[in-house]
Amino acid sequence: MLRTGSSEIASYEPPTSLAVAAPQLAPEQAVDGVREALVEAVRARLAAPRFAPDPDRLDRLDPGPVPGMGPAERRAARGGPAPGIGADLSGGSASGTLALLAAGLPGQPGRINGHGERLLAVTFNDLATHGGQAQHEAELERARGIAENPRLHHVVVAAGDEALPYTDLDALPLTDEPGPALTVAGRNRRRLLSGGADHFVGNGARQVLDAHPARLADLLMDRRRRHLLRPVTALARADGPSAHSVLVPFTVYRAARKLARTPYATGIAEAARRLMERQFADEPVAGGAVDASLAALAWCRPGPAARWLTGEALAEVSVRLGDAALRSPAAGRPGERRARAALARQAADHRVFEQAAEVRNQRLHAPFLDNQVVLACRALPDTLRVQPGARAAVLRSVLAGAGVRDLPPGWGAAAQHTHTAAVRAGLRAAVGRLLHLFDAPLLADAGLIEARVVRTALRAAAEGAPLPLDGLAELVSTELWLRRLLARRGSCWTGAEAPRQRALAGGVVPRARLS
Repeated sequence: MLRTGSSEIASYEPPTSLAVAAPQLAPEQAVDGVREALVEAVRARLAAPRFAPDPDRLDRLDPGPVPGMGPAERRAARGGPAPGIGADLSGGSASGTLALLAAGLPGQPGRINGHGERLLAVTFNDLATHGGQAQHEAELERARGIAENPRLHHVVVAAGDEALPYTDLDALPLTDEPGPALTVAGRNRRRLLSGGADHFVGNGARQVLDAHPARLADLLMDRRRRHLLRPVTALARADGPSAHSVLVPFTVYRAARKLARTPYATGIAEAARRLMERQFADEPVAGGAVDASLAALAWCRPGPAARWLTGEALAEVSVRLGDAALRSPAAGRPGERRARAALARQAADHRVFEQAAEVRNQRLHAPFLDNQVVLACRALPDTLRVQPGARAAVLRSVLAGAGVRDLPPGWGAAAQHTHTAAVRAGLRAAVGRLLHLFDAPLLADAGLIEARVVRTALRAAAEGAPLPLDGLAELVSTELWLRRLLARRGSCWTGAEAPRQRALAGGVVPRARLS
């Protein structure tokens, strides 16, 4: 629509006032809505028809005995999943909730053609980076405790250096879009090979349940200052006791108040100015939870790969941001907009994840990305979201309402620095290939990066320098995707009956006018 001469996109939802708090559901009612949406999403998957190969045909599951290999090993070697329903059970609260819901609903989860099977609960055991650590052992014990349910069949996938990130980059398929999931596709595929023909994953739970730090500004806009006490106190304790711990609540409150008073157009223009001046010092690299929260208290911020882009590319992005700020001075709340953008990015990454780690005859299900689940989670009050451990508390209530109450101690505890350690180990192991990848990169031909700068960053990150690893993953995945796209160009037609032709080689023939 047009308002005062400028175009503005109107949401299909009724707008809420920014001066007065919008009517919100009670916490108990909102959690009940999340439980009903999740149970309905899981039940719909269980009731859907599933594919099961006929063992009497030539493509039967077990063609014959192989010395030293059982049926599961032979099936995994052929690249096919097990029949039935599977779910990730790595100790995480989201995937564990889906596994328990799928196993606890009435009926047999793996019932195919009259043959009942238990739900496959898959746990990924990373021996390369976390073997022997106390935190990792505790996570495995929690998974084993959950898998004692007789309706679950626990499968532990042990992986070493061959499953580190940045491995098997030469065997990646061509996805619709590039994404960081390409760098960990081999790692995820090893886990999914041991899953079921219909496999549940907990992707998206963090984005739909957790509170983005910018929601602290939303609470101030709703005049709910007292609800900031618990989150800022938890942030002060997150990084351990220090000399500046006393000042953390005041610093976070001041940043949230500044964001609440900053208009959208001003925040976008500030981000454009930072790009032009190459100000990436506020981006959390080696800092803790406090630095990450302070950096996230903004309408917009530079991405993790922005520091390696050329000046021309940053200037072009800043110009587009400035035009967007002038063209659509949209209202709204910063926390809601940032959370919506994070959910959209996660949904796009999940699509790349599905295509990159695809297993033949397997369907992946992410119920947390369903529309009804997202809408139910959006109805959770902000005061409930910003509390420490809100995601685990909501999922505990969901399981309790579904009849699952015997959870092991420490369930829902967030694992810290596990992904970072694996990525650094993968960088150290594959730094030679990555440097060769950026000898003559296509991104440099397009004027987006400088090859020398990226190669220096890869060497430094492999040696342990505090650099944003997510940004390097985006650069590597984009360069791999572009090379795979060029390699596939012109290969869709084979044989002499399909001559190589260029589109519009003879020009456009004008059509005669219709009189």
